[in-house]
Amino acid sequence: MALGCLAARVMGPVLPGAARVGLRAARPLSSGVWAAKGAAGAPAPAAGGAPAPGGGKKGRRANKESTDSTEEASGPYSATVRLPATEFSLRANSTTREPQVQAFWAQERIYETLAESNPGEPYTLHDGPPYANGDLHIGHALNKILKDFINRYQLLRGRRARFVPGWDTHGLPIELKVLQGLKEAERKALTTADLRAKAKAFALKTVDAQRAAFQRYGVWGDWSTPYVTLQPAYEAAQLGVFGRMFLNGHIYRGLKPVHWSPSSRTALAEAELEYPEGHTSTSVYVAMPLTAVGGKAAERADLAEALQGAGFAIWTTTPWTIPANLAVALNAELEYVVVEAQGDAASGWACRRLVVAKELVERLAEKAGVELRVVASAKGAELEGCSYRHPLFERTSPVVVGGDYITTETGTGLVHTAPGHGQEDYQVGLRYGLPLLSPVDDAGCFTAEAGPFAGLNVQGEGNKAVVAALREAGVLLREEAYAHKYPYDWRTKKPTIFRATSQWFASVEGFRAAALDSIRGVTWLPPSGLNRITNMTEGRADWCISRQRKWGVPIPVFYNTETDEPLLTPETMAHVTALVAQHGSDCWFTLSVEELLPAELRHLAPKLKKGEDTMDVWFDSGSSWAGVLQANPGLGYPADLYLEGSDQHRGWFQSSLLTSVAANGVAPYKAVLTHGFVLDEKGQKMSKSLGNVVDPRVVIEGGKDAKQQPPYGADVLRLWVASVDYTSDVAIGASILRQMADMYRKARGTLRFLLGNLADYRPEQHAVPYAQLPALDRYMLYRLASVSADVAAAYEGYQFFRVFQLLQRFIVTELSNTYLDAAKDRLYIRAQDDPARRACQTVLDALLRGLLAALSPLVPHMAEDAWLNLPYPRPAASVFQAGWPAVPAEWSSLSQQEASVWGVVAEVRDAANAVMERARMDKAIGAGLDAKLLVHVSDPAAAAALAALDAPRNGTDDLRYLLIVSQVELVSDADAARGCPYHSSSPSAAGAGDITIGVARADGTKCSRCWNYSTQVGSASSAHPDVCERCAPVVDALGFVPPSPAAATPSKQPAVAAA
Repeated sequence: MALGCLAARVMGPVLPGAARVGLRAARPLSSGVWAAKGAAGAPAPAAGGAPAPGGGKKGRRANKESTDSTEEASGPYSATVRLPATEFSLRANSTTREPQVQAFWAQERIYETLAESNPGEPYTLHDGPPYANGDLHIGHALNKILKDFINRYQLLRGRRARFVPGWDTHGLPIELKVLQGLKEAERKALTTADLRAKAKAFALKTVDAQRAAFQRYGVWGDWSTPYVTLQPAYEAAQLGVFGRMFLNGHIYRGLKPVHWSPSSRTALAEAELEYPEGHTSTSVYVAMPLTAVGGKAAERADLAEALQGAGFAIWTTTPWTIPANLAVALNAELEYVVVEAQGDAASGWACRRLVVAKELVERLAEKAGVELRVVASAKGAELEGCSYRHPLFERTSPVVVGGDYITTETGTGLVHTAPGHGQEDYQVGLRYGLPLLSPVDDAGCFTAEAGPFAGLNVQGEGNKAVVAALREAGVLLREEAYAHKYPYDWRTKKPTIFRATSQWFASVEGFRAAALDSIRGVTWLPPSGLNRITNMTEGRADWCISRQRKWGVPIPVFYNTETDEPLLTPETMAHVTALVAQHGSDCWFTLSVEELLPAELRHLAPKLKKGEDTMDVWFDSGSSWAGVLQANPGLGYPADLYLEGSDQHRGWFQSSLLTSVAANGVAPYKAVLTHGFVLDEKGQKMSKSLGNVVDPRVVIEGGKDAKQQPPYGADVLRLWVASVDYTSDVAIGASILRQMADMYRKARGTLRFLLGNLADYRPEQHAVPYAQLPALDRYMLYRLASVSADVAAAYEGYQFFRVFQLLQRFIVTELSNTYLDAAKDRLYIRAQDDPARRACQTVLDALLRGLLAALSPLVPHMAEDAWLNLPYPRPAASVFQAGWPAVPAEWSSLSQQEASVWGVVAEVRDAANAVMERARMDKAIGAGLDAKLLVHVSDPAAAAALAALDAPRNGTDDLRYLLIVSQVELVSDADAARGCPYHSSSPSAAGAGDITIGVARADGTKCSRCWNYSTQVGSASSAHPDVCERCAPVVDALGFVPPSPAAATPSKQPAVAAA
């Protein structure tokens, strides 16, 4: 559907979903009468009050943004004024227009064509898959829109930026969603196959809903062919990663403590934990009674004697783990003392003597409410080998040396050690050959091994019962509440435990050094990400990759029914992977053991059973480099960029790194960029209970109350994303969105002004060579070149807030308030082919193309809409196919001296406006055009530069046009300016010395057409006695005959009035 050519000019662009109603003519920037666009550049007929080429009834300060005001004209000469004409509406009508633009992209295959056919190198931003279990929130919008900024910019620069969106579709949350939707009887009757079928259907339905929402944000991608982790090809690729890691010796089965969620009844990875504020545990100080003095301590008679009847004082925040206690660990380098307790509080203690770290004696005495007298001291190493009696069970355990984790920051300096319930405990147990005792079941209840506590929940009644038993045994020194960080299941929001179970692990220790080397070869943005992921990888334990769930990719292991020995070979892996690629992972649950085994091993089927564990979902998403990047031609591995929230250093960034390094020895990404979280306007976390949730759908489509929640459209939401420094947490709310909408309107108004004033411009016919442009126009191209370079650098550095700031400042300050305001006189008043007018249009065209390119990644709907409304044949069907405009070298060729004069002009303008405002307040003048300025700058070089600018009288660089007044006189004596009724002096920041401005009434008579004052009004044309020497030739050439006074509509204003 090529809309370029003549039809687009005559009829206007028609997008999919927009009806075409006959031939449409362009309308001026007003609701008044209009001229057909076929009569290109024809003067606009009268239409009511409109902004003048400068100044107005209430003066220049009262002017609205020059580009979003209503452009109309009144008075006898209104028909001769050339007002802008365009179909590009100031009102975005986003709920209708944005979907039409998106339909145009789809119909014309704009994204697909660019991603496939751009001449540059491929660019791969790999999408981290969101979880398919609910509606999208504002954080999703931030993430996907940031990615779209990057991809659209890369496409504009000619690279083949193909984006394959993805979804994470396995795991407990989806399984729970399915179960929650069933009645009790249905849950009991549910088979594994039924559960998996329902989970798949739920996930795919969610994918469809989320996909539609992402597309409504204006995000480009392979939406018809995304990657979904439940797809057979993806699952097979994931099993391939598992197989390579296994063959490389990085996968093993072990009995060791892992994070366990009793509420979910499954093992958890570190990335599946959260540490909420406000958790309080019951902590206890307990004495472990000495039974024998160790060999090193026995060598010191004083120490051996002091230890008689003593107990080793330990402290723990998990009393429920004491039934599993098998050792007391201490730090070999710390100083310990034997103390004797005195006071009534110790009267019931089984041990009046205690061993405690020397630095913690006073703290323990204070907490226990006793006096502690030091009897002897010893290094920790001397106490190794002593033994003690478990206070609740008939067993004796050793005192051992732990590690650096034992400090004097809290507790007693001695650590209760239960190898079945802690990572450091487990490591110490391995060194000393301690058994692995974990008397807790899947539900978090004590087993029979816990004796009298069997059946009690360890985090409830079981914990209380253990404390009570310790008190009864006389070994409880102190019980108190202790507030600290504690791991919770991120899904169920309930506390977890450490528990030893048989699980499958990735041996991070086996490839940690390679992972750290790979990390150092990646660019981390912000740079703090390097330290963060380095620390997490250096301290990471082996990764527990097995889960006790049904909805997931199975770990393809067979077990001997008699010995429980696993069977996992390259042959079994290859066979199961091929079956999964063909049938999906459901085949593991539906096929028999014999069918799942390769032919050469099927004779073993009678003695084997299938494993029931599934893989950690972080292994699913962490294998996406294999399932997506390596599986899709045109995508790069390693990817150019991963971009997700800062929490993914311990999530997807790390799981992807570990799998890629373990399987292939390289990181899956060249660069990693992170963003913060979204908060409300007060900096608070969003929650439904607080009522501060910002729904991106409501931002775009509006809420029930259109006044409180107007439909802003996707581009305003995207503009918010562009405006924030996403490297830290960002805020959003009603007032912020209103600010974004205001900026959006300013940008749209500027584009509308540019389009409207190019209605009769054809680049191939009317473009003015650079060397023939007035100085103002050359300077504006110089500024455009500078801004374009800065914007490109900001895009390259992913600093979208910098892009936003640069464009906001350029549009509002340099264009709307300055250049375009001054340009109105040339555009509206001059003859159609006046060189000054065509020069201005040449610059407007360059500004339009430059702005559209710079804006298009951020607000693509608006940019495309404007591009489709170009008044001349479009160089490309889409603004994105037009690419990033090349900036001619001559645009940047202004010398510093040539550029610096415009800083002086800006200071003179600001000073003049301030003085004119005073005169206006006193009603000495009305509009700026009522004024004559006397200007003096004390610096000779600056004065000479201003004089040189004004001297050519080319109808553009004249100071009167730059300052939008009727006359300007540069005076050699500041007193001349001070002689005016209104004046001021101020120092220049641009090196012009002192600037003195005087304001007086303009000389001559006001022209009825342009509103400028002139001493020659009526002298140039007898037919038009009320117009000036500039306007008379234009009016005569048009053959315009003004209406007779009787027929003319009474008007208080000339042809062009001010807003």
